Amino acid sequence: MLSLAGGTLAVADAHKTVTIDYDGQVRTVDAYGATVGDVLRYHRVPVRDGDLVQPAASEAATDGGEVVVRSSREVTVEVDGETLTFATTARTVGELLAAMGPRGDRALATASRSAVLGREPVRVSTLKTVQVAVDGSVLPLRTTQATVRDVLADVGITLGPDDRTSVPLGAAAVDGMVVLVSRGDTASDQVREVLPFETERVESPDLPAGYEVVRTRGRPGEAVSTYEVRTLAGTEVERTLVNRQVTREPVDEVVVVGTMDVTAPGVDAGSARALGRALAAERGWGDAQYACLDKLWTKESNWRWNAENPSSGAYGIPQSLPGSKMASAGSDWRTNPATQIRWGLGYIAGRYGTPCSAWSHSVSVGWY
Repeated sequence: MLSLAGGTLAVADAHKTVTIDYDGQVRTVDAYGATVGDVLRYHRVPVRDGDLVQPAASEAATDGGEVVVRSSREVTVEVDGETLTFATTARTVGELLAAMGPRGDRALATASRSAVLGREPVRVSTLKTVQVAVDGSVLPLRTTQATVRDVLADVGITLGPDDRTSVPLGAAAVDGMVVLVSRGDTASDQVREVLPFETERVESPDLPAGYEVVRTRGRPGEAVSTYEVRTLAGTEVERTLVNRQVTREPVDEVVVVGTMDVTAPGVDAGSARALGRALAAERGWGDAQYACLDKLWTKESNWRWNAENPSSGAYGIPQSLPGSKMASAGSDWRTNPATQIRWGLGYIAGRYGTPCSAWSHSVSVGWY
């Protein structure tokens, strides 16, 4: 009898009710097993190398918990002018950009972030650094522009009719590219020149380690320089600067470098935080992004579904203003944390790209 009772207790302990989200197909099931992997095997949910499982297959399965599985598949996209085919768990353009980390945060794409990958060709221009050597200076230009011509125009570097660049102006701009601008010969005593900017790097414990955000984008200035030109037999032999008039002051670049520990904060099973972590994983946002999300919504509402700002009327976990905006995610937006979190993640993805970008904005200006 003792043996029978012990076996009954073991079975009861293994039995759970779990919500499984498999590639967007959500179902709540009865399951048996000690770990997430056991539960998935019990329901014959296939998991292959490269697939995303959140929580990890080795973690303990909890009664009332949610398991997210995103299967990996090959997609073809054009990134900074190069056609790439690779495996990813991303289902939408936004999820793909999120998986690129900081480079994808401010990337430009030919399709909306909500568009499903594979339905149409997608071209992506990521945030990149292009080194431009011009007028005796090397400028590290951070840009999402797609071509060399657009990069130069974006920061106001003017090319004369006889100026040349080391790569064609129509070439795709890629991260780490070096572009040399050679000024054409001129006999004029007045020329337009670029003024370099300085770059300041500021450490911040509010962003994950290894994460960088450009708080202020560097822009070169411009000056009109007047020279005294000495010629010999019609050939210029000496040029002396007489005057320089600054027509546009350079703007120094400020880069915020994260130092925050990216270890995902612990969450209680069945809590709003646990649900937020699982739903963030659906979008391809890992521990670093969840760490930012946790800081953001801890600051906004402490993850309380009924949090209300008495002065502004902002409501819920993401502090939607007005709260009724969340009705687009479900009619139970007033009381359901899941509805509020889904709406909030969609808002973050659409406006900022990722939680870390949203948190960076909140740190800078006090709101998001």
